[in-house]
Amino acid sequence: MSHDLSLAQQHAWNLARTLMTPVILFQSDDEYGVLPADDIDGADLVILYEYDPYLGGQPVH
Repeated sequence: MSHDLSLAQQHAWNLARTLMTPVILFQSDDEYGVLPADDIDGADLVILYEYDPYLGGQPVH
């Protein structure tokens, strides 16, 4: 988890390109995190961006 949004975005894009699968950048309290899109199970997370290795990053809202 990170407190820096720009750092979290860089890691999210890198993870998406490494795994070649969509990943989700989310916020939980005051921290940002990244998980593969398939692993999001409806927890209390605020989803900010989806990073697709083929399409790039897109804001969810």
